[in-house]
Amino acid sequence: MRKKLFSVLLVAAMAVSMLTGCGDSAEEGYEIGICQLVEHPALDAATQGFKDALTDKLGDKVTFYEQNAQNEQTACATICNGFVSDGVDLILANATSPLQSAAAATTSIPILGTSVTDYATALEIADWSGSTGRNISGTSDLAPIEEQEDMLVELFPDAKQVGLLYCSAEPNSLYQIQLFAAALQADGIAYKEYAVADTNEVQSVVTAAIADCDVLYIPTDNTLASVTETIYNVVGPAKVPVIAGEEGICSVCGVATLSISYYDLGYTTGEMAYEILAEGKDVSTMDVRYAPNVTKKYNAKICEELGITVPDGYEAIATEE
Repeated sequence: MRKKLFSVLLVAAMAVSMLTGCGDSAEEGYEIGICQLVEHPALDAATQGFKDALTDKLGDKVTFYEQNAQNEQTACATICNGFVSDGVDLILANATSPLQSAAAATTSIPILGTSVTDYATALEIADWSGSTGRNISGTSDLAPIEEQEDMLVELFPDAKQVGLLYCSAEPNSLYQIQLFAAALQADGIAYKEYAVADTNEVQSVVTAAIADCDVLYIPTDNTLASVTETIYNVVGPAKVPVIAGEEGICSVCGVATLSISYYDLGYTTGEMAYEILAEGKDVSTMDVRYAPNVTKKYNAKICEELGITVPDGYEAIATEE
């Protein structure tokens, strides 16, 4: 009888333990892997916005595992495969290469991209409808390209030829260049494309570009964003202005940009992550979201160096004292 009673009590204790364990598991929270391509202000701000959004909504029930690929595609793949092996609940892919690596690593774990210009190009989706139909969604950093080209014409109406500078290893950069070239062509402005394979070619390619062009345009290109000082050291002494695709590039080597807030973009991505993790939303049906506002900004220091008077409606880029 005592043995039978002990057995009943043991089974009951195990049942309680299992129920308690399930409750603890539900309270453990979420683990998120963050793969960022490279360190620079725009991507850093997007990552911070993402983390802040989820922390605001989930408090200490979210844990981030953040890794930087140092602009190496192979590192992106290694990082994303590691996240899959660790069984994270969601992956944030900050920039195009991390997005492509995450997509190759898993078809089941939800993936959100940010600082990605065009998802159809990045993921080779021919019939783009706004959502991927896969375990992927996110936010796009594409600012209106035609408005960027209008800015160039507004500031430099006498430009004879524009140099379009980008990294050939970044498909989203080429996408922006093609749109910008079409806008220049529509306005009858000559242009020439200058592609770099990696950061080692930047100085020589920019030097070639300024020999032939009155103005340069640089899109939201992660490789070029990581070497803005090198670009400035070439264009500055030559007094050749740069129109930039984003504020981080413009703040070092550019004259003006049509800027989005990468922090806000990341925050929006974090809100999407909350909808997936806490509300059960299906990532495959979520449309890619865009920055709600764009702002004309200028680099006061470089404009002064070049003797450029900026029209009304531009906001000076904040600089550290």
